[in-house]
Amino acid sequence: MKKFTSIFMCLTLCIIPFNKIFANNENKNIDISSKSAILMDVSSGQIIYEKDSHQKLPPASVTKVMTMLLIVEALENNKIKLDDSVQISDNASSMGGSQIFLEAGEVQNVDTLLKGIAVASANDACVAMAEYIGGSVEGFVDMMNKRAKELGMKDTNFVNTNGLPVDNHYTTAYDIALMSRELLKHDMITKYLTTWMDNVVVGKKKSTVGLANTNKLIKHYSGATGVKTGFTNEAKYCLSASAKRDNTHLVSVTLGAETTQERFKDATNLLNYGFANYETVNLIKKDSKVTDIKLDKADEEKVDIVCKDDLNLLIKKGENKDFTKKININKDIKLPIKKGDNIGKLEVYQKDKLVGSVELISTKDINKAGYFKMLERIINNII
Repeated sequence: MKKFTSIFMCLTLCIIPFNKIFANNENKNIDISSKSAILMDVSSGQIIYEKDSHQKLPPASVTKVMTMLLIVEALENNKIKLDDSVQISDNASSMGGSQIFLEAGEVQNVDTLLKGIAVASANDACVAMAEYIGGSVEGFVDMMNKRAKELGMKDTNFVNTNGLPVDNHYTTAYDIALMSRELLKHDMITKYLTTWMDNVVVGKKKSTVGLANTNKLIKHYSGATGVKTGFTNEAKYCLSASAKRDNTHLVSVTLGAETTQERFKDATNLLNYGFANYETVNLIKKDSKVTDIKLDKADEEKVDIVCKDDLNLLIKKGENKDFTKKININKDIKLPIKKGDNIGKLEVYQKDKLVGSVELISTKDINKAGYFKMLERIINNII
């Protein structure tokens, strides 16, 4: 097989324009009273607005975004199932604050516990799930911090699963936006995050406990998709709030508001600003063919290359900009190739600035050509 040098194919597009967004002076007029805040595009991770977004602060129950993320990932990796039985420990049942009043020794399923966390911010359910997935709360907290590092949350340290007051437990608005964005990628969590009211049956006497979502935007903000509230005397009122309208999905994070009304007002102002001024454009569809490449020693000479994921860009409404696509194929491609293997990367530029990229993959397994196939190609080339 021939060794490949980097292949760049530039396609200048004059379709819907892209405008690189910076959280700068253009949005100073947004009225934000919270100590720290950020507005981020869920699809691309672009920042539209920020106010002291890297300041380390206690997050209170917004911590549970990471707890829910690990639960959802365990479900999707088939490590656990929604109907799994979880025995409630003395430790879990002893949690104060927001709870669904689990009793030591009772058995609940994962679905009920996840619902309790997402809707009612249940501290007892968090501990129960941490012990079930991590073997212990300490083991689960280690998983939380490891996942935080993987997501690029550089200013975060978790000490517990639920955000109850404890020393050295902190994060930032920016880091919360990162983990909220990751959680929102999982469609299965949507029904939990957007449940306004529900009931669960708990305790050895099978008592019915009513749940009411602590995130009031779920009922009162058009397109709301989540995510989580939080409050302690130290952290004040905190909120990760997301909403989706058409193709635009935004998440706002506010920390340290003095009142619950202020946190919801700040989140509403941020989301309103984002939807009024920006929109998301899909440039590349997942699984769409980008190019094909020739592999001399493969059983198939030409291999279709497709995008692994959608490539979405956030643009400012009303602005027209040209941007280019560049396809960068890996230098050395070794056979055999498995379906889904990385072949290269498609990059999108605004002038000379990289503004987005997506991985390129093979659509099928590609094996080395056999002796007779290679002989046939040699003869055809001679002819």
